[in-house]
Amino acid sequence: MSAQRLRVAVLGATGSIGSNTLDVLARHPDRFELTAVSAFSRANELADVCLAHQPRWAVLPEPEAAQALQQRLRDQGCRTEVLAGAQALAQVAAATEVDAVMAAIVGAAGLPPCLAAARAGKRLMLANKEALVVGGAFFMRAVEEGGALLLPVDSEHSALFQCLPLDASTWSDTIDHIVLTASGGPFRTRDPQTLASVTPDEACAHPNWVMGRKISVDSATMMNKGLEVIEARWLFHLQPDQIRVLIHPQSIVHSMVVCRDQSVLAQLGTPDMRVPIAYALSYPERVVSGASRLDLLNTPSLSFEAPDGRRFPALQLAWAALRGPEGSTAVLNAANEVAVEAFLARRLSFTGIAQTVERVLNDVPPSAADVASVDDLLALDARARAAARRTVGG
Repeated sequence: MSAQRLRVAVLGATGSIGSNTLDVLARHPDRFELTAVSAFSRANELADVCLAHQPRWAVLPEPEAAQALQQRLRDQGCRTEVLAGAQALAQVAAATEVDAVMAAIVGAAGLPPCLAAARAGKRLMLANKEALVVGGAFFMRAVEEGGALLLPVDSEHSALFQCLPLDASTWSDTIDHIVLTASGGPFRTRDPQTLASVTPDEACAHPNWVMGRKISVDSATMMNKGLEVIEARWLFHLQPDQIRVLIHPQSIVHSMVVCRDQSVLAQLGTPDMRVPIAYALSYPERVVSGASRLDLLNTPSLSFEAPDGRRFPALQLAWAALRGPEGSTAVLNAANEVAVEAFLARRLSFTGIAQTVERVLNDVPPSAADVASVDDLLALDARARAAARRTVGG
């Protein structure tokens, strides 16, 4: 290993992925240096991160909050420079002082800094699946043209990446299809007739993973798995019919590659996001992640089942968007974000999430002009959000 430490920016530092990334970084101070962090609204938590790690930059969305954080840090002798706004995020992601970017911002807001990092040729550790869901071919072109190293951080996509040959040019000759595993969330066995009465707290009570509220709801509807289907299509250069989903309640097998010769390669481990994070940080090497060891002797039997379309209609909507005109997946994602927000605010029923997404997919058909640039994609995203807000009455 080079004597120079890898300089890392963690975008979304106060969320679950960000916090786990900070934990892995702290375990290897000889290998990694935290250079930049960002947060959306948790300024107090971001202040704690800055005081503990002393990064060069911190970024918040609003200038007023950034100024307040800057004064607080100065008062405590912290030299971190606090920046504000989306442009600052992109600047930090592309900065020459940053070698690697952990992209853990939730939602379409993560697309511009991901593009900036890709175009600057960074090691881009992608936990923001929306960059691929919204950007798709556009984003992958930026990765190729910038010479970035794109590494998946979602546990399922990291599992697939670990099972495949290092030479990506051989993937199409290797893969028959892939299998993304899903826990099934908190409603795997619940009567579909009762789902309309689900509360936000029930939807956020994931049986295996500790996650933010938005992604927890996506897991409960299985829209999260639908977004992962779209992400896998671009990451591994697959056709929609080469991607399968199985429910695996134990969350031990994180995903599988079925090869052309029908060999099945699987990655197993305890459900701990520090494993894929550590792999992305150290690739192609491996470092201690902090995760507990998988005890096969005391692991319960592993089971698999097909997703129930009545219980999880959102999953089928993702495949429909993937097969639709380019830009359809951006519409799907935007509508889902608005619908989940309305559900968490108790303005929409749980079953209304998928119903809203389906309606917006029908009402906002994208054209080629909607996917020509990042501004066009963000305009399409805004149009879909407006349509979703009209649908939910917000």
